[in-house]
Amino acid sequence: MVVRKLAPIALLLLASACGAAPPSFKATDPHSPLLLDRTIPFPDANGRIDHLAIDLTGLRLFVAEVANGTVDAIDLRSGKIVHRIKGLKEPQGAAWLPAEGELVIACGDGSVHFYGQPDLREIATLPLGDDADNVRVDARNGQVVVGYGSGGLATIDPKTHAIVGRILFKGHPEGFRLTGGRAFVNVPDDGAILAIDRDRGAVIARWSTGAHRLNFPMALEPDGRSIVIAYRLPATLARIDTASGTTIASMRLCGDSDDLFIDAGRTIVVCGAGHVDVVRATGIEARVETAPGARTGLFVPELRELFVAVPARAKPAAIWVMKLAR
Repeated sequence: MVVRKLAPIALLLLASACGAAPPSFKATDPHSPLLLDRTIPFPDANGRIDHLAIDLTGLRLFVAEVANGTVDAIDLRSGKIVHRIKGLKEPQGAAWLPAEGELVIACGDGSVHFYGQPDLREIATLPLGDDADNVRVDARNGQVVVGYGSGGLATIDPKTHAIVGRILFKGHPEGFRLTGGRAFVNVPDDGAILAIDRDRGAVIARWSTGAHRLNFPMALEPDGRSIVIAYRLPATLARIDTASGTTIASMRLCGDSDDLFIDAGRTIVVCGAGHVDVVRATGIEARVETAPGARTGLFVPELRELFVAVPARAKPAAIWVMKLAR
């Protein structure tokens, strides 16, 4: 999307969308833009499930199970758990490094673990401090970037498993995205969004979230000119200009958002209120029912699939595999 000021008619459409109830679908409804393809059970996973990662070559999905202290590897061909990493303290962030064939897991105790092939044996552990969380991979050089602590991004060279840089700021980083040498970071503790020059190691802009709070998930438009952010309080989806920090447009959203993704003009938001909102520029296209507490997901455009982590509540834990209509 090219960032420009919205014309009055577009603003009117957006305002109308905010006030109207979105169309709701069950995931089994053939008219839904997201259709439940299959479920993968986790019979002994209890409590909160956090981030997911995928190995596209091996068709494995990795699931960080915070409460269990485990990470499961699922074979997507068979739908079965083929490996379990145990004994971790609050595994949260996850990323797969295809060049190295390694899995990265970031944990609540501040440790970052690297696991190699063929049996996901641990090959390196690094201490960051505390609360190591989201993990991203720099597309330019394959470096691993981890948000952690009371305000920091750490850059790790996956070839040497060494920390090669840190950028510190105020407040724990939640969702963040990388584009070139820059990072955009949600810092709800500080009521802010940060623009960071990673190559210079400097925060170059701080944009207040104003009356909106709890900005957790974030996605970056393909052209890099805007970011999309979901706030939990009040439940709002906002599009923000990455040059100025100006909010271009906003609309109401499902509650307790934790993951969002952009695909071909749609924004897909996974919410713990028990819904996935599929959003177009003019409003919510559809609200698809999932399950209470299912707020973590991973959209894989190569597969046209959204994986949603459903925690154990009334029913056993599971991963829902949902197909996105073209």
